[in-house]
Amino acid sequence: MRGKRRASRFPVSSRTSPRDAAASVSSSPISAILVSDDPRPRPVTRADVARYAGVSTAVVSYVLNDGPKAVAPLTKERVLDAVRVLGYRPNLAARALSKGQADMLGLLVSDNGNPFFTALWHALDRASAARSRQLLIVNSDRTQTSTSDQIRDLASRQISGLVIANILTAGEQALVENLGIPSVMIGQFGDIDGMSGIGVDFVSGARQGVEHLIGHGYRDIAFVGSVSRLDGRERGWREALTAAQLSPGPLLHTTFSYEGGYDAGQRLLRDGTLPRGILAASDQIVLGLLTAMREAGVRVPEDVALVSFDGTSAVDYVWPRMTTVVQPLEAMADAAIAALVEPDTTPRFVEFGTELRVRESCGCPTVR
Repeated sequence: MRGKRRASRFPVSSRTSPRDAAASVSSSPISAILVSDDPRPRPVTRADVARYAGVSTAVVSYVLNDGPKAVAPLTKERVLDAVRVLGYRPNLAARALSKGQADMLGLLVSDNGNPFFTALWHALDRASAARSRQLLIVNSDRTQTSTSDQIRDLASRQISGLVIANILTAGEQALVENLGIPSVMIGQFGDIDGMSGIGVDFVSGARQGVEHLIGHGYRDIAFVGSVSRLDGRERGWREALTAAQLSPGPLLHTTFSYEGGYDAGQRLLRDGTLPRGILAASDQIVLGLLTAMREAGVRVPEDVALVSFDGTSAVDYVWPRMTTVVQPLEAMADAAIAALVEPDTTPRFVEFGTELRVRESCGCPTVR
């Protein structure tokens, strides 16, 4: 719990300019309510504005909502001065609810050109529609606008909840909390302090994929994936090999992209370290690997077997079709939207299991 400090009233005269008031507040008792031991900035509340302006919270509400009761011009000016000086941002979600406009949810996604995020977007859209909500999407990788500005823009559109399919900085996370919008992060590697989250068990999913390759008798198995230590897929790869008393094969870190997979495949071929099996951390990576192998005349699965992670339709329409660890996107999306529409007072992290979808790229017979 964040510690609270009481502050004495600090009314500002209607004749006080915002500049003078700003100078006053830095050394005034009211500044005590804006700081705490938490390094993240504490959001300014309606009560803070009321104390600063020397009015009740009801009067602040009347000014900000333009009613239902009239407010004297000088009092209104004093309240608006306090809003500007303190940098108060109304709880837009609550305002939308009060006006019956809480049918719009926001989605901040890192790259909707990625088949995983495209599939996730569609799953979230279906889950939203099932609860009579619309989904407004913002792609953070396809614009020069900062993520913080995109979050503010979504908030200004009176959304009643926000799904975040992106990794936020501490400052961006604090911004989301300060705006007062119910939020949930999806596709995360683990629990996010102070925010609800939806993820999958990456460790057991990767272990499942590697164990399948080991079951084919392959002993030299590589991993191609993220450099992040938070990503459990590399850990799952290591655990499966250790349990089978096998030494880790080549480890290549790359980006979650077709280009990243292709580059990793080129490196394996160039170094002469082609393993018998490869676990790729995403469907995009595995398709890049497949292209690199084909260009070099390497046969899949006869020369090298491939298993991917995600389970999107992108790997269903190549040959050989990919054996892949499937993330349950429909269930994840449903849980994310439920967390916004039926919010729990306590942030929590929900982790889903995965399923191995066996196709031909691992060396299994053709599946009809």
